[in-house]
Amino acid sequence: MNDPRPLPERLGACTICADRFAATASAHRPNPVVWFRDEARLLIASQAPGMRVHKANKPFWDRSGDRLRDWLGLDEATFYDRKRVAIIPMGFCFPGYDAKGGDLPPPKVCAETWRQDAIDYAGPFRLTVLIGGYAQKWHLGPMAAGGVTKTVAKWEELAPRGIFPLPHPSWRNTAWLKRNPWFEADVLPELRAQVGKAIS
Repeated sequence: MNDPRPLPERLGACTICADRFAATASAHRPNPVVWFRDEARLLIASQAPGMRVHKANKPFWDRSGDRLRDWLGLDEATFYDRKRVAIIPMGFCFPGYDAKGGDLPPPKVCAETWRQDAIDYAGPFRLTVLIGGYAQKWHLGPMAAGGVTKTVAKWEELAPRGIFPLPHPSWRNTAWLKRNPWFEADVLPELRAQVGKAIS
């Protein structure tokens, strides 16, 4: 029998990775961070929640979120307005820490189970922002070959299609931003302009 609950409610109750998460160094329980509704205008396709987001149950509720909102030219209220912005990661739960304390990659089973349904439910979108390699490979396929830097450098080709590939806004990428000044000089002004049009 099909589950009659709306997709966000069903996704929010998912425990498919419970055993996987219990076996990580963080030994946490599933907590899908679901932040979308139907007919959003902007899709933020990201990687997976970190521990702070896991605890707050709110996406990008950390320093990377501050940087991302600055990149997009959005204030906090607009960014978290689910009528305008859908945040659909490759993994809806915090994947856990490895033995060295680093974040594990998002489990493939999450995207395989939920991703296309979530995108179909929340879209169609006027603009899609692809954050990091996992989301870029899923959405762009072979066009994302060669890594994040090469993919982001294709922004002029992708922007007319309503797609912007971005590096992850983590503080760990500050050195990347310094090595690639063209990103802030050329990409961000056009990104902000298109975001403004998409959500207006």
